[in-house]
Amino acid sequence: MTPFIAELLGTMLLILMGGGVVANVCLNKTKGHGAGWIVITTAWALGVFIGVVVAGPYSGAHLNPAVSIGLAIGGTFPWCDVCTYIAAQMLGAALGAFLVWVVYKDHFDTTEDAGAKLGVFSTNAEISNPVISLSLKAFHLFD
Repeated sequence: MTPFIAELLGTMLLILMGGGVVANVCLNKTKGHGAGWIVITTAWALGVFIGVVVAGPYSGAHLNPAVSIGLAIGGTFPWCDVCTYIAAQMLGAALGAFLVWVVYKDHFDTTEDAGAKLGVFSTNAEISNPVISLSLKAFHLFD
């Protein structure tokens, strides 16, 4: 298996597991609806484990552009491979998210809460005022 395929598959499995459990917990009429954060965090941990087991022997299992860039900055990963890894990770994440959407399509259709649907694929700020949110982030960045 090439490092590109390994990163693509590992990242896809990570997002499929993580996004799949969030969809199962948050969307209406699923068996796991309302199961809670412990189920979500456990499944995300399992998703990371599966991604690492699949990709690790072939690519080092970065599974995240931040890891690839960080290792390159640190001098332990060649810069010439960063773009390839990031492309594989982005494609794998998109494929994993697409599969979550396909599998849970009926549940997305029956869920009226836009926040629950959006929460499957992203997070949102607890502090909705952008000025206060940015100020707090800047404060914590430099404290």
